[in-house]
This record gives sequence, structure tokens and C-alpha cells, in this order.
Amino acid sequence: HARGCITHEVCKFPKHNPSLITFFEDQGLHGLSGIDTRMLTINTRLHGTLRSALVVGDDNGDYAVELARKAPQLSDMDLIETVTCTDPYHVRGKGKRIAVLDLGVKKNIVISLRKRDADVYVFPYTATQDEIDACRPQALFVSNGPGDPKRATHAIDTVKRYIGEIPIFGICMGNQILALALGGETHKLKFGHRGSNQPVRCSDGSISITTQNHGYVVDEDSLPEGCQVSYTNVNDNTLEGFVDRYLHISCVQFHPEAHGGPHDTEEPIFDMIYRSIPDA
Repeated sequence: HARGCITHEVCKFPKHNPSLITFFEDQGLHGLSGIDTRMLTINTRLHGTLRSALVVGDDNGDYAVELARKAPQLSDMDLIETVTCTDPYHVRGKGKRIAVLDLGVKKNIVISLRKRDADVYVFPYTATQDEIDACRPQALFVSNGPGDPKRATHAIDTVKRYIGEIPIFGICMGNQILALALGGETHKLKFGHRGSNQPVRCSDGSISITTQNHGYVVDEDSLPEGCQVSYTNVNDNTLEGFVDRYLHISCVQFHPEAHGGPHDTEEPIFDMIYRSIPDA
């Protein structure tokens, strides 16, 4: 989650309630307005994502630089533990049983699974295999989450235990975790894919508009034999999804369940997920 926000302008008399300022005060977050955000955008485009600091006053330039330099690298932070659920929980359905490994799962992912009447069991990312097996899952779903996927060693090891045993699906970080579990590699993008207008090309040649929010990507050439690219980013040709039909693995880097955002891929992807799970 963001620790602060920089804007060109903040409306002082908003119609929306609560206002952005009130929300920040309630959450203990910091904000800064009156900034040339276009300049920041150009700087990010040229130099990539950089560590930064918010300070008050005109005389703190050197201090701000030193503060930013001392900030931890994203790859050194275990952000998943701050967003995973504390205890397992069950969202009842009458259909197929799906175990969700929660790395920071979005509510709409669970809603999309339940729309197919799936019986959903959500587990913390530190859950043991015995805890997951207790729900007798017919499939494993690896969720989205923040940070460097290589930090999620427990989740990677968990996924390895289920490869070839039951179907496995993933979204966003789940896509990266599956690649790492198969022996693939990931790397940090110069600047991540952010926003609700990211075009992807499906293996059948069709184009869909998707919502994306990731700073890491799977190295396509590192995937083992048997994996096939299912989606590619139109803008930079990076991998946006892959499948392994023999191992019953399918995952995407974007968010088909996004809300708000385009719904081009919600129905085909979640319908595919549910249909491809064998009956008990």
C-alpha cells in the first residue's frame, strides 16, 4: 500500500465524502500538492522507478536525498506479510473446491470465483501443506501481491508441492510465483506496468485491454519446455501470461477481475479456470 501521495492540485472543497485529505488523515498517510507531476513523470520515464522521500521546507534537499538513499530496496522488503490474511477463512459455495494462497488477494478475485459457485478456501501465504490439504482442494489459486516475487520463498515451495498434483492458477504475482516454482526467472522492470489501459495480445492474435499493477515480470526465455506464452504486452512485448497444459498450469500477469477497470478478460479467464478443474 502507498505510504504517501504527490499531486499537482488537491481540491479543497470536494463534493465526495470523505475527501482525499480526510482519508489521508484517518489513515496516517502523507501527501504533497503543488508539485510539477509532469516533470516527475518524465524523470521516471528516463531513469526508471527511484526511491524517494517526502519532506517539508525549502532547506532539506540534501537531507531528503540522504533519506531516500537509506530507504530499503523493494527487493529487501517482505511486503506480503503486511497484506496476507492472518487466519484461513472459508467463502462457501456448492461447486468445486479451490484453495487460494493469499499473497494480498484482491476481494474481486474471490468474488469472481464465487460467481462460478466455487467453494473457496483462503489461506495465509505461510500456510502448511497439511493445512491446505485439509480442505481437499481440487485446484490451487495463487493470488496477486506486492514486492519482489523472489522474496516469497514459502509460497514458491508450497506451489512446487502441488505441481502436477492438481490444477494451479495465478494472477499477477501468482504468475511470477508459478514461473519461479517451475525454475524460471523474474526481473524488475525499469518502470512497472500501471493503469487500466494496458493492451495485451492473446496467442490467438486478439487484443484485450487490461488493468495492470506490477513492477516485476517473468523472463520468457527462462520458462521450461512445455510452457507456452498465452499473452504478451503490446507495448513492450513482455510476458503477460503462460500455460503448461501437461501440468495443468495457467496464469496471467494482469488483473482480469479489476474493478474499476476493463472487463474484457474477466469472463473468459475465470470461466476457463472453473471449467478446467476436474469434478471431484
